[in-house]
Amino acid sequence: MIEIVIPFRSASIGSFDVKRVLPFRKRRSVGPFVFVDEMGPIEIVRDGSLDVLAHPHIGLATVTYLFSGKMTHRDSLGTVQTITPGDVNWMTAGRGIVHSERVSDAQNAPGDELFGLQTWVALPEEHEETEPAFAHHSSEELPTFADAGITAKIILGSFFGKTSPVATLGDPVYAECGIRDGKSLELPTEIEERGAYILSGNLVADEQTFGPGNLVVFEAEKEARIQADGDLKFMLLGGSRLEKPRQMWWNFVATSPELIENAREDWRRGNFTAIPNETGFVPLPEDNNPIERLIAMGGSDPKAEAGRRRR
Repeated sequence: MIEIVIPFRSASIGSFDVKRVLPFRKRRSVGPFVFVDEMGPIEIVRDGSLDVLAHPHIGLATVTYLFSGKMTHRDSLGTVQTITPGDVNWMTAGRGIVHSERVSDAQNAPGDELFGLQTWVALPEEHEETEPAFAHHSSEELPTFADAGITAKIILGSFFGKTSPVATLGDPVYAECGIRDGKSLELPTEIEERGAYILSGNLVADEQTFGPGNLVVFEAEKEARIQADGDLKFMLLGGSRLEKPRQMWWNFVATSPELIENAREDWRRGNFTAIPNETGFVPLPEDNNPIERLIAMGGSDPKAEAGRRRR
Protein backbone atom coordinates (compact mmCIF):
# COMPACT_ATOMS: atom_id res chain seq x y z
CA MET A 1 0.00 0.00 0.00
CA ILE A 2 3.01 2.32 0.38
CA GLU A 3 4.17 4.22 -2.72
CA ILE A 4 7.16 6.05 -1.20
CA VAL A 5 8.58 7.11 2.16
CA ILE A 6 10.13 10.58 2.25
CA PRO A 7 12.51 11.36 5.14
CA PHE A 8 13.05 14.96 6.22
CA ARG A 9 16.19 16.87 5.24
CA SER A 10 17.58 19.75 7.29
CA ALA A 11 17.26 23.12 5.56
CA SER A 12 17.92 26.72 6.56
CA ILE A 13 15.37 29.47 6.00
CA GLY A 14 17.83 32.11 7.17
CA SER A 15 16.60 32.76 10.69
CA PHE A 16 16.54 29.10 11.76
CA ASP A 17 16.73 25.53 10.48
CA VAL A 18 13.70 23.42 9.58
CA LYS A 19 12.91 19.81 8.68
CA ARG A 20 12.00 19.86 4.98
CA VAL A 21 9.88 17.06 3.55
CA LEU A 22 8.47 18.41 0.28
CA PRO A 23 9.45 18.98 -2.44
CA PHE A 24 11.42 15.75 -2.86
CA ARG A 25 13.34 14.70 -5.98
CA LYS A 26 11.25 11.54 -6.45
CA ARG A 27 7.93 13.05 -5.37
CA ARG A 28 7.29 16.74 -5.98
CA SER A 29 3.80 16.86 -4.46
CA VAL A 30 1.13 14.94 -2.57
CA GLY A 31 -2.26 16.07 -3.78
CA PRO A 32 -1.92 19.85 -4.13
CA PHE A 33 0.69 20.05 -1.32
CA VAL A 34 4.02 21.04 -2.87
CA PHE A 35 5.94 22.16 0.23
CA VAL A 36 6.13 20.92 3.83
CA ASP A 37 8.44 22.29 6.54
CA GLU A 38 8.41 21.32 10.21
CA MET A 39 9.58 24.16 12.48
CA GLY A 40 11.04 23.38 15.91
CA PRO A 41 10.42 22.73 18.64
CA ILE A 42 12.86 25.53 19.37
CA GLU A 43 12.96 27.75 22.44
CA ILE A 44 12.08 31.39 21.84
CA VAL A 45 15.11 32.96 23.50
CA ARG A 46 15.88 36.21 21.69
CA ASP A 47 13.81 38.94 20.06
CA GLY A 48 14.00 38.72 16.29
CA SER A 49 15.95 35.47 16.21
CA LEU A 50 13.02 33.51 14.75
CA ASP A 51 11.46 36.26 12.64
CA VAL A 52 10.96 35.66 8.92
CA LEU A 53 11.15 39.03 7.18
CA ALA A 54 9.02 40.22 4.27
CA HIS A 55 9.16 37.92 1.24
CA PRO A 56 6.96 37.32 -1.84
CA HIS A 57 4.85 34.40 -3.11
CA ILE A 58 2.90 33.61 -6.29
CA GLY A 59 0.69 30.71 -7.41
CA LEU A 60 0.11 29.07 -4.05
CA ALA A 61 -1.65 29.28 -0.71
CA THR A 62 0.39 29.13 2.49
CA VAL A 63 -0.97 27.25 5.49
CA THR A 64 0.56 28.01 8.89
CA TYR A 65 -0.32 25.62 11.73
CA LEU A 66 1.28 25.75 15.18
CA PHE A 67 1.42 23.27 18.06
CA SER A 68 3.16 25.70 20.43
CA GLY A 69 4.34 29.29 20.39
CA LYS A 70 2.80 32.25 18.60
CA MET A 71 3.61 34.19 15.43
CA THR A 72 2.34 37.48 14.00
CA HIS A 73 1.47 37.46 10.31
CA ARG A 74 1.58 40.68 8.28
CA ASP A 75 0.99 40.99 4.55
CA SER A 76 0.74 43.48 1.71
CA LEU A 77 -3.06 43.48 1.96
CA GLY A 78 -2.67 45.21 5.32
CA THR A 79 -3.49 42.09 7.36
CA VAL A 80 -2.08 41.84 10.89
CA GLN A 81 -2.97 38.52 12.57
CA THR A 82 -1.42 36.64 15.47
CA ILE A 83 -1.66 32.88 15.06
CA THR A 84 -1.82 30.71 18.17
CA PRO A 85 -1.64 26.90 18.50
CA GLY A 86 -4.48 25.12 16.68
CA ASP A 87 -5.44 28.14 14.55
CA VAL A 88 -5.05 28.13 10.79
CA ASN A 89 -3.89 30.91 8.48
CA TRP A 90 -4.78 30.37 4.79
CA MET A 91 -3.06 33.00 2.63
CA THR A 92 -3.81 32.97 -1.09
CA ALA A 93 -0.83 34.40 -2.96
CA GLY A 94 -2.40 34.25 -6.42
CA ARG A 95 -0.73 36.76 -8.74
CA GLY A 96 1.46 38.04 -5.93
CA ILE A 97 1.58 38.83 -2.22
CA VAL A 98 4.25 39.76 0.33
CA HIS A 99 4.15 38.62 3.95
CA SER A 100 6.26 38.33 7.08
CA GLU A 101 5.96 36.07 10.13
CA ARG A 102 7.40 37.45 13.33
CA VAL A 103 7.77 35.69 16.66
CA SER A 104 9.32 38.71 18.39
CA ASP A 105 6.08 40.73 18.75
CA ALA A 106 3.59 37.86 19.27
CA GLN A 107 3.67 38.07 23.08
CA ASN A 108 5.34 34.74 23.71
CA ALA A 109 6.19 34.06 27.34
CA PRO A 110 9.79 33.40 28.43
CA GLY A 111 10.69 29.77 27.79
CA ASP A 112 7.95 29.22 25.20
CA GLU A 113 8.85 27.00 22.25
CA LEU A 114 7.97 27.51 18.60
CA PHE A 115 6.71 24.28 17.02
CA GLY A 116 4.57 23.91 13.92
CA LEU A 117 4.29 23.22 10.20
CA GLN A 118 4.39 25.51 7.21
CA THR A 119 2.86 24.04 4.07
CA TRP A 120 2.15 25.33 0.57
CA VAL A 121 -0.83 24.29 -1.53
CA ALA A 122 -0.46 24.81 -5.28
CA LEU A 123 -3.44 26.70 -6.68
CA PRO A 124 -5.34 25.18 -9.62
CA GLU A 125 -4.04 26.49 -12.93
CA GLU A 126 -7.22 28.49 -13.55
CA HIS A 127 -6.75 30.28 -10.21
CA GLU A 128 -2.97 30.66 -10.01
CA GLU A 129 -3.16 34.37 -10.91
CA THR A 130 -6.23 35.12 -8.81
CA GLU A 131 -6.39 38.13 -6.51
CA PRO A 132 -4.41 37.64 -3.28
CA ALA A 133 -6.42 37.07 -0.10
CA PHE A 134 -6.06 36.09 3.55
CA ALA A 135 -8.28 34.16 5.96
CA HIS A 136 -7.82 33.20 9.61
CA HIS A 137 -9.79 30.59 11.55
CA SER A 138 -9.39 30.02 15.28
CA SER A 139 -8.85 26.57 16.75
CA GLU A 140 -12.40 26.54 18.10
CA GLU A 141 -13.83 26.83 14.58
CA LEU A 142 -12.17 23.65 13.32
CA PRO A 143 -14.22 20.43 13.65
CA THR A 144 -12.85 17.50 15.65
CA PHE A 145 -13.41 13.75 15.83
CA ALA A 146 -12.74 11.37 18.73
CA ASP A 147 -13.72 7.72 19.00
CA ALA A 148 -12.15 4.40 20.04
CA GLY A 149 -8.62 5.75 20.50
CA ILE A 150 -8.61 7.84 17.32
CA THR A 151 -8.69 11.65 17.24
CA ALA A 152 -8.62 14.14 14.39
CA LYS A 153 -8.80 17.89 13.91
CA ILE A 154 -9.84 18.79 10.37
CA ILE A 155 -7.80 21.78 9.20
CA LEU A 156 -8.66 21.74 5.48
CA GLY A 157 -11.18 19.76 3.45
CA SER A 158 -13.27 16.84 4.74
CA PHE A 159 -12.36 13.82 6.88
CA PHE A 160 -14.37 11.52 9.17
CA GLY A 161 -17.57 13.07 7.79
CA LYS A 162 -16.61 16.53 9.04
CA THR A 163 -15.66 19.54 6.92
CA SER A 164 -13.36 22.42 7.77
CA PRO A 165 -14.82 25.93 7.42
CA VAL A 166 -11.66 27.13 5.64
CA ALA A 167 -12.52 28.07 2.04
CA THR A 168 -9.78 26.62 -0.17
CA LEU A 169 -8.67 26.26 -3.76
CA GLY A 170 -7.09 23.04 -4.99
CA ASP A 171 -9.13 20.50 -3.00
CA PRO A 172 -6.62 19.90 -0.17
CA VAL A 173 -7.24 17.58 2.79
CA TYR A 174 -5.24 18.35 5.94
CA ALA A 175 -5.82 17.05 9.47
CA GLU A 176 -3.99 16.68 12.78
CA CYS A 177 -4.49 13.05 13.82
CA GLY A 178 -3.77 10.82 16.80
CA ILE A 179 -3.99 7.04 17.24
CA ARG A 180 -3.55 5.32 20.60
CA ASP A 181 -0.98 2.55 20.94
CA GLY A 182 -2.14 -0.62 19.16
CA LYS A 183 -5.13 0.99 17.45
CA SER A 184 -5.42 1.19 13.66
CA LEU A 185 -7.01 3.48 11.09
CA GLU A 186 -7.90 2.99 7.43
CA LEU A 187 -7.50 6.13 5.34
CA PRO A 188 -10.38 6.75 2.90
CA THR A 189 -9.69 5.89 -0.74
CA GLU A 190 -11.79 8.85 -1.90
CA ILE A 191 -8.83 11.05 -0.99
CA GLU A 192 -6.94 10.53 -4.27
CA GLU A 193 -3.41 11.13 -2.93
CA ARG A 194 -2.70 10.55 0.78
CA GLY A 195 0.33 11.00 2.98
CA ALA A 196 0.95 10.75 6.73
CA TYR A 197 3.71 12.95 8.18
CA ILE A 198 4.76 11.49 11.54
CA LEU A 199 5.21 13.93 14.43
CA SER A 200 5.64 11.47 17.33
CA GLY A 201 5.30 7.77 17.99
CA ASN A 202 5.70 5.09 15.33
CA LEU A 203 3.50 4.30 12.33
CA VAL A 204 3.18 0.71 11.14
CA ALA A 205 2.07 -0.05 7.55
CA ASP A 206 2.92 -2.90 5.17
CA GLU A 207 4.59 -4.63 8.14
CA GLN A 208 7.13 -1.81 8.31
CA THR A 209 7.64 0.70 11.13
CA PHE A 210 8.39 4.38 10.57
CA GLY A 211 9.31 7.04 13.11
CA PRO A 212 9.00 10.84 13.37
CA GLY A 213 10.16 12.97 10.47
CA ASN A 214 8.98 10.57 7.76
CA LEU A 215 6.22 11.28 5.24
CA VAL A 216 4.60 7.96 4.28
CA VAL A 217 2.81 8.31 0.93
CA PHE A 218 0.23 5.66 0.04
CA GLU A 219 -0.73 4.35 -3.40
CA ALA A 220 -3.84 5.91 -4.92
CA GLU A 221 -7.11 3.97 -4.81
CA LYS A 222 -5.63 1.21 -2.64
CA GLU A 223 -6.28 0.29 0.96
CA ALA A 224 -4.14 2.32 3.34
CA ARG A 225 -4.30 0.92 6.87
CA ILE A 226 -1.97 2.29 9.52
CA GLN A 227 -1.40 1.15 13.09
CA ALA A 228 0.14 2.92 16.05
CA ASP A 229 3.22 1.52 17.78
CA GLY A 230 3.14 3.71 20.86
CA ASP A 231 0.80 6.67 20.86
CA LEU A 232 1.02 8.07 17.33
CA LYS A 233 0.58 11.69 16.25
CA PHE A 234 0.69 12.57 12.55
CA MET A 235 -0.56 15.02 9.96
CA LEU A 236 -2.73 13.65 7.18
CA LEU A 237 -2.19 15.61 3.98
CA GLY A 238 -3.25 15.14 0.39
CA GLY A 239 -6.17 15.61 -1.94
CA SER A 240 -6.77 15.53 -5.68
CA ARG A 241 -3.73 15.05 -7.90
CA LEU A 242 -2.42 18.22 -9.55
CA GLU A 243 -3.66 18.58 -13.13
CA LYS A 244 -0.06 19.21 -14.29
CA PRO A 245 3.40 19.46 -12.66
CA ARG A 246 4.39 22.73 -11.04
CA GLN A 247 7.52 24.79 -11.51
CA MET A 248 9.12 25.95 -8.24
CA TRP A 249 11.86 28.49 -7.63
CA TRP A 250 12.46 30.03 -4.21
CA ASN A 251 9.01 31.14 -2.94
CA PHE A 252 7.32 30.99 -6.34
CA VAL A 253 5.07 28.20 -7.69
CA ALA A 254 3.51 28.22 -11.17
CA THR A 255 2.51 26.09 -14.13
CA SER A 256 4.98 27.93 -16.38
CA PRO A 257 8.55 29.22 -15.94
CA GLU A 258 7.49 32.52 -17.50
CA LEU A 259 5.36 33.37 -14.47
CA ILE A 260 8.22 32.57 -12.12
CA GLU A 261 10.74 34.60 -14.10
CA ASN A 262 8.33 37.57 -14.10
CA ALA A 263 7.92 37.31 -10.32
CA ARG A 264 11.66 37.02 -9.86
CA GLU A 265 12.25 40.22 -11.82
CA ASP A 266 9.39 42.03 -10.06
CA TRP A 267 10.88 41.26 -6.63
CA ARG A 268 14.34 42.29 -7.80
CA ARG A 269 12.95 45.59 -9.17
CA GLY A 270 10.71 46.31 -6.17
CA ASN A 271 7.44 45.93 -8.08
CA PHE A 272 5.58 43.92 -5.44
CA THR A 273 3.31 45.90 -3.11
CA ALA A 274 5.02 46.34 0.25
CA ILE A 275 3.69 45.45 3.70
CA PRO A 276 2.42 48.66 5.37
CA ASN A 277 4.69 49.97 8.13
CA GLU A 278 7.14 47.07 7.75
CA THR A 279 10.90 47.35 7.43
CA GLY A 280 13.35 44.72 6.30
CA PHE A 281 12.91 42.09 3.59
CA VAL A 282 14.44 38.88 2.26
CA PRO A 283 16.52 39.62 -0.87
CA LEU A 284 16.28 37.55 -4.01
CA PRO A 285 18.64 34.56 -3.71
CA GLU A 286 21.82 34.63 -5.73
CA ASP A 287 21.35 32.35 -8.72
CA ASN A 288 23.33 32.83 -11.90
CA ASN A 289 21.24 30.37 -13.88
CA PRO A 290 17.59 30.60 -12.76
CA ILE A 291 16.25 29.62 -16.18
CA GLU A 292 18.51 26.57 -16.39
CA ARG A 293 17.18 25.48 -13.01
CA LEU A 294 13.60 25.84 -14.26
CA ILE A 295 14.37 23.88 -17.43
CA ALA A 296 15.87 21.09 -15.31
CA MET A 297 12.58 20.96 -13.42
CA GLY A 298 10.65 20.43 -16.64
CA GLY A 299 10.11 23.97 -17.89
CA SER A 300 11.05 25.63 -21.18
CA ASP A 301 13.16 28.70 -21.84
CA PRO A 302 10.78 31.68 -21.45
CA LYS A 303 10.70 34.57 -23.91
CA ALA A 304 11.56 38.02 -22.68
CA GLU A 305 8.48 39.64 -21.24
CA ALA A 306 7.90 42.97 -19.54
CA GLY A 307 7.44 42.65 -15.81
CA ARG A 308 3.95 43.30 -14.58
CA ARG A 309 3.50 45.50 -11.53
CA ARG A 310 1.85 43.67 -8.64
CA ARG A 311 -0.52 45.95 -6.78
